Amino acid sequence: MRSWANRPHSSLLASFLAASWLLVAASPQELHEASGSRILHHTKSHTHEVHCSRERSRAAWKAVDEYLMPFVEKEKYELPSKCRLRPENDMFREQEQHKIHFDVNEWRCGFCKKSFRAEKFIDQHFANRHSNLLDNSQGRCLADLCGALHCDLTMEFKKPKSKCNAAAAARNRHLCESLADSCFPVNQGHSASRLHEFFLRQFCDAHTCNGASKPFPKGGR
Repeated sequence: MRSWANRPHSSLLASFLAASWLLVAASPQELHEASGSRILHHTKSHTHEVHCSRERSRAAWKAVDEYLMPFVEKEKYELPSKCRLRPENDMFREQEQHKIHFDVNEWRCGFCKKSFRAEKFIDQHFANRHSNLLDNSQGRCLADLCGALHCDLTMEFKKPKSKCNAAAAARNRHLCESLADSCFPVNQGHSASRLHEFFLRQFCDAHTCNGASKPFPKGGR
């Protein structure tokens, strides 16, 4: 008869042999996936959380860059520091400037030179590996201005049209007019006054439900 003292050793030995057998039986892919899931979990737990849409911020900057900046440059006008449309007030601007687009299916990170097959993957890479380059301070989320800047018209995947909401249109118009006032103060000279009027016509007039005005009537680049 086995003694009671030997039973714990037998149990430990059996557990060790079972674990060893499972390790040998597991395929390399299964081991890799198990390891990868742990790494992914570890990475996610250390990812800096950002409450700002990168996609909508990109659409907002596209609207500014295509439909506003050519006219600002023509006037040789410098946007004031309090203007939220300045490039440095886009928290993703530095990362976006370090995207290198070689071909339809080839993107490269300008920081570490890694390559990716689609823009969404390099966006994920920036979020996971280069989040330290984001300045997530107040007022630097360009996506917050999308209502005023007609982002839905510049996004790659456009939303289907919905019935016009008069209250939302009024809010967007108010935001749009506040941008015109802060970026182009009419008391700052002729260029600022002309650009203030231009901004109202180019972006703000279309915030109505009567359909009389369309966004960007002055054209762009």
